[in-house]
Amino acid sequence: MQVRRFIRLAAYTQLLPVLESGEETTLIGGQAVMEGVMMRSPQSYCVAVRKPNGEIITESKPLPKVADRYPIFKLPFLRGIGTLGQAMKLGVQALQFSANAALSEEEKSKDPKAEAKPISSLAMTLNLGFSLIFFFFLYKFVPLWLTTQLQKSAPQLSNQILFNLVDGLIRIAIFLVFLYGISRWRDIHRVFEFHGAEHRVVFNFESGKEVNIPNAQSFVTFHPRCGTSFLIVVMLISMCIYSLLPFTDFASKMISRFLLLLPIAGLSYEIIRFAAKRPGSLLGVITAPGLWLQRITTQTPSDDQTEVAIAALQGAMELERQQGGALVIA
Repeated sequence: MQVRRFIRLAAYTQLLPVLESGEETTLIGGQAVMEGVMMRSPQSYCVAVRKPNGEIITESKPLPKVADRYPIFKLPFLRGIGTLGQAMKLGVQALQFSANAALSEEEKSKDPKAEAKPISSLAMTLNLGFSLIFFFFLYKFVPLWLTTQLQKSAPQLSNQILFNLVDGLIRIAIFLVFLYGISRWRDIHRVFEFHGAEHRVVFNFESGKEVNIPNAQSFVTFHPRCGTSFLIVVMLISMCIYSLLPFTDFASKMISRFLLLLPIAGLSYEIIRFAAKRPGSLLGVITAPGLWLQRITTQTPSDDQTEVAIAALQGAMELERQQGGALVIA
């Protein structure tokens, strides 16, 4: 049972960058979690999860801005790194809450005599560490190794631009195959449905209309601030930046990919931020593939799933009001 728990959590953790959306401004953002949704406002967040018995439980907490605590993260490029770091930390916390609510009840329903053991912070830390290693291996090491092997039989890959183009295309292909394959898993398909519910409720809020199930269900599930769009932009920007590096040996290329991960993430954040506010711009075109890919990572939610997303939004908004925050339509 513990091994199955770990595998399920690892799958969810690996998808955190895909499921996360929003930014640290006056905007509302969120993330799908296990059998629920986390919604984030500028200074608060709320996780709402539907238990197997149908009850919706929530957890709301204040969310201090990273830029207020560390002013350096107000600077362009650095603000993206700070925001993304906080988003990942918050995502892990929200996932832990949802997993404890969903998995414990699920295991008790299968065996009433079983003692529900909450998932510890240590277990989540180990899970996150495993997911990071898996991420670097799958998206950094494997594409670079495969391209290096191809270069031995295709000397034209000695061209720096062509080498990194092939490396980038392999990385994107691996990402697409991974996403499609994991989407066939029933648990993950449900997460993608909650992901769609989160996007629809955010759209509903941003429209200024009353937030309710019928209004939310009238919106599309594709959102430009989605983590799926962000990851595609990261991969495209990576191809360009890696082509400018002078390194020719495998070790130097691998080390540079590790060291440039955060700078590239910061640059990609700025592009997504700009494109979200100017959808008709050239940079908006760069984010288009991410919107197409959301046909996999967001699915049509049921009314029950949309109700959970609304509960998460209302919880975040209520705590925001208590703290004197102002929710502004961006």
